[in-house]
Amino acid sequence: MIAKTKKRLVVARGSSHPALAADVAQSLGTELVPTEYRTFASGEMLTRFQVSIRGCDLFLIQSFGPPVNEWLMETLIMLDAAKRASAKRITVVAPYYPYSRQDKKGRGREPISARLVADLLKTAGADRVMSVDLHAAQIQGFFDGPVDHLFAKPVLLEYFQRTLSADDRAQLTVVSPDTGRVRVADTWSDSLGAPLAIIHKRRDPNVANQVTVNEIVGDVSGRVCLLVDDMIDTGGTIVKAAEALKANGATRVIVAATHAIFSDPAAARLQSPAIDEVVVTDTVPIPDAKRFPSLTILPIAPLLARAIHEVFEDGSVTSMFDGAA
Repeated sequence: MIAKTKKRLVVARGSSHPALAADVAQSLGTELVPTEYRTFASGEMLTRFQVSIRGCDLFLIQSFGPPVNEWLMETLIMLDAAKRASAKRITVVAPYYPYSRQDKKGRGREPISARLVADLLKTAGADRVMSVDLHAAQIQGFFDGPVDHLFAKPVLLEYFQRTLSADDRAQLTVVSPDTGRVRVADTWSDSLGAPLAIIHKRRDPNVANQVTVNEIVGDVSGRVCLLVDDMIDTGGTIVKAAEALKANGATRVIVAATHAIFSDPAAARLQSPAIDEVVVTDTVPIPDAKRFPSLTILPIAPLLARAIHEVFEDGSVTSMFDGAA
């Protein structure tokens, strides 16, 4: 008996960001697989695919904004369901990787939770993981299988190349908000042909979300400063950095970040007079209550859809980023 089978692409979603999943499916020219989602009175969750996914190439889209633990548990349950339904290959598309800031031990007796998440995904049935702008590149090595590390920079860069005036470009300085993001900021500096400045900050390891800005390395006086970071959580780091830039003579401060976590009181903080514009992508859902006039949200779905297409067709994800991925 010879079975003449063809590869079949199936896109499923978790409950965290249905709008993003729908946009990805539309960009791929397909529809999301019908799925049942139930939460029992006790808080336990159940998911069930309502059509056969046997032998398919399944891409499960789940972003991990708040409440992150609920979405993580739902993802594990959906992976188990897909594995038991005989999906041939399962890829978790996690635009924002959960627990990514816990990628190493900062002090004794601390967990490395980013590795734990990778182990959970693998055990539950994931064959591959796809994510955007991991907080630390070494997280790729935590997962025992292929990891597609995508970059939002092309999406953000195209926006600034289109909207910044010639005068702004002439006075532009790219700023890293801390020493950990210097390498990323340096690539922005090369792409925009702008000088680089670095903010040196200190963080109290015993107090969460508390940052002290110490000094700025580089000249920002009279410059338009573009602050680039991977995520904005409570906004404390970015606002203090913007205030330091304005105090040192910057004429405008524009913030660019991939993941808009926007934990309270981020939305209020980011409307600080020190920040002229905030540009983010929609890797995590941003409710209306956390949007404000100076916020610009760029769609990440086309990037995810292209990466999914490359993986499904056994193409090259690296080619999307000029060999950098």
